Amino acid sequence: MEKMVIDLSFYSGKNVFITGHTGFKGSWLSKILINAGANVYGYSLSPPTTPNLYEICHIDKNMTSIIGDIRDKDFLKKNLDIVKPEIVFHMAAQSIVKDSYENPVLTYETNVLGTVNLLECIRLSEYVKSFVNVTTDKVYENKELYWGYRENENLCGIDPYSNSKSCSELVTYSYKKSFFNNENSPAISTARSGNVIGGGDFSNNRIIPDCIRYVINNEPIIVRNPNSIRPYQHVLECLSGYLLLAMKQYDDKPAFEGNYNFGPDDDSCITNGALVNLFCSLWRNVIWMSKSDNGPHEASYLKLDCSKAKTILNWEPKWNIQTAMEKLIEWTDAYLNHEDINPIMDMQINEYFNIGGLDETHSDNGSDGFYRIQFNK
Repeated sequence: MEKMVIDLSFYSGKNVFITGHTGFKGSWLSKILINAGANVYGYSLSPPTTPNLYEICHIDKNMTSIIGDIRDKDFLKKNLDIVKPEIVFHMAAQSIVKDSYENPVLTYETNVLGTVNLLECIRLSEYVKSFVNVTTDKVYENKELYWGYRENENLCGIDPYSNSKSCSELVTYSYKKSFFNNENSPAISTARSGNVIGGGDFSNNRIIPDCIRYVINNEPIIVRNPNSIRPYQHVLECLSGYLLLAMKQYDDKPAFEGNYNFGPDDDSCITNGALVNLFCSLWRNVIWMSKSDNGPHEASYLKLDCSKAKTILNWEPKWNIQTAMEKLIEWTDAYLNHEDINPIMDMQINEYFNIGGLDETHSDNGSDGFYRIQFNK
């Protein structure tokens, strides 16, 4: 198979609308598109954490930022009609599993009704050509199987977050079949990615942001479920999939629209304990311990089969979990040393998308072909 090539110049001059642009993924996606020359418009609540990537890298200086609630259909429609975007990425969500148990109503309102509102606005418009609804790997009915779930398997998340995202998928399917079923309709797709890591994620109850907070506070790292297996990947991996999908279906709706998994290869589907071991090996003098918080149900095993994306879109993962962690620590080290993180993000984006002829990976004298970085904290 030929190597994946994403020509980001496709987005230059196009109006792109991102819901959830103030979040972790949304900030990275906004920066990629800004760098590509797109006219980027974001619609979201204020950043969900303090600190947050959106404000740290001053994303709003180079895009139009609209602070609004995805549950407010009238305000959403008003702004969409002003912007008239050709491409829409839907990322606004209540995305924390633990929070969904504490506030299920908000979770369902945001993740299900929010999707309904956005699709209804698109239905009433004539300008959108390509729509990608970003959901999660947790949409599948998890049977704790030791192989990856495919896009045609049952959707039935258990916890309120996962279930609400399953519902979002079903809403998208209904709108697609009911209202966007002719050749002049927008291309409608959903994207399901693995567990992402990367610089600038300050979310609560996520394993790597929690690890960093423990380190900053000189506390041992606590891991709740060290034996749970997850498909870990750098944030740029899944974003590349979303961008590739939106681009390809823009020009050829029948050939490319659909539901796609964007996850890592098997060697990056690892236990939480192995992930933290990798973090500690790159961040010296750090220890961790296993301690259950008697929290609500979380799946023990989750993996995606990405054969469809690899075959139809010619998408493929580029960075394994080793490289992903190195990139995360590179960003975090710059941030903790009060450096401008924009050059770091630009460098990582350029390297990943091979902009300017940069190599896809750095090599050193390590036998695994990846450079190793260690910082004294």
